[in-house]
Amino acid sequence: MDLMQELRPGANRYISEAGAAQNLPAILAPFKQPIVVTGTKSFAAFTAHYADTITWPIFHYDGSASDENGAAIAAQAPTADAVVGIGGGRVLDTAKVVAELLGAAFISVPTLASNCAPFTPIGAIYHPDHTFKRVAYFTHAPFATVVDWDIMLTTPQAYFVAGIGDTLAKWYEMEGLTRGRENQLPAFTRLSRATAKVILDTLQSEAKDALDALATGDATPAFTDTVDTIIGLAGDVGGFGGADGRQAGAHAIHNGLSYLPETHDVLHGSKVAYGILVQLAYTGDVGEIQQLQPFYETIGLPNNLAAVNVTEDVAAKTQTVAAWAAKPEESFSLIDPAITPAKVEAAMQLVEQLASETK
Repeated sequence: MDLMQELRPGANRYISEAGAAQNLPAILAPFKQPIVVTGTKSFAAFTAHYADTITWPIFHYDGSASDENGAAIAAQAPTADAVVGIGGGRVLDTAKVVAELLGAAFISVPTLASNCAPFTPIGAIYHPDHTFKRVAYFTHAPFATVVDWDIMLTTPQAYFVAGIGDTLAKWYEMEGLTRGRENQLPAFTRLSRATAKVILDTLQSEAKDALDALATGDATPAFTDTVDTIIGLAGDVGGFGGADGRQAGAHAIHNGLSYLPETHDVLHGSKVAYGILVQLAYTGDVGEIQQLQPFYETIGLPNNLAAVNVTEDVAAKTQTVAAWAAKPEESFSLIDPAITPAKVEAAMQLVEQLASETK
């Protein structure tokens, strides 16, 4: 039995509507000792749209999404039977660590539409210094994912853009992982691939309108479709596709970038979006990069290293990222088992060249 290979479709319950957060007392009714794990900004965004008063114990994470922080919180609430994560991806992944350690149910209340963390039993875990550590596969999926459109409309634009970038990778990573095997995939993997294509089509047709709706505070169909795509459909790709529907080259590049301190302020999904371009360059899909460039420009996604804050000692830092991304245990090797740092470095240089040609 391997949690990495099993089908993990996602949340037990998915509630997506205006005012969804008001359902929390009913959702938590079966539990005796719920706790809340959140962040300062996250909790403020939540309470601004929550009609009741939170009476459950509240614990603030330290910003790292680390095993250490999760263990520290769990030690303070050893009898909790439900962990309510309120916040963005790092808050929610911290809450998953807490729930796993306690054997408690996990309920997610995202305050940002920026990734699929609210929906999946998977987490991106970092060291306390914010460098990437591991992908965690938790025993249980969320008991409930509560997506409140009123809260989603308070997502800062940069986070929403990053969510679009992270979710766009679902198609490109899965296409890269299954290329040449399209007619040999098992039924659930075909479903996963079809969902990834729905994601691509939805984002390309609705993401710009969704960003406009975010700016005006209007939960239009384009906005709610994009939110559900970022949180729910993205999680279903990995959930039904297993290893074929999860991480490949784009996320490996993100992980490598995490070892450059100047990229720490760049959001996860934005670094993944840059990684999409590197993966496409690696696989020789220059035409696809050129087709994506107008979309990236319209949405505000990074198309070169400068856009992810890498502007000094670029050659050396390209080598650092490439060396990490080419590690045998990294997900880029799923695209090409014969991957080398030099090949990744060449792909990154090609992305730089193509970006300069669009100026």
